[in-house]
Amino acid sequence: MEKITSVTGLQDAIQLLEIEQAFKGQLLKEQFYLTCESLKPLNILRSTLNDVVSSPFLINDILGTAVGLATGYISKKVYVGASGNILRKFLGAILQLGVTNVVTQHPDTIKSLGRFLFQHIFHKRE
Repeated sequence: MEKITSVTGLQDAIQLLEIEQAFKGQLLKEQFYLTCESLKPLNILRSTLNDVVSSPFLINDILGTAVGLATGYISKKVYVGASGNILRKFLGAILQLGVTNVVTQHPDTIKSLGRFLFQHIFHKRE
């Protein structure tokens, strides 16, 4: 900033600083309003859901986990059935845990195996 030597120069500098202060004050008020809006619970929930929906990796992870849990549950039901045997129920629980872990940790391998089987079972014979 240059050195002010006259009264008019001082008044002009004061006026410029007042304009700058008013502009920055307006920007601060707008930012405060935006911050208050973004901190409302409904807006936080909405932005979180938008992040979840727009993330393809998260959706794939959730889908893989759901498929893993479902296959584990189904495998236990198939193995145990309506049996009242405690040992069979225990082994069914271990089987469910193992199948769930394998399917959840290796979803791409399971998908490629499923595609391979689907193509070889349902392909047209020529």
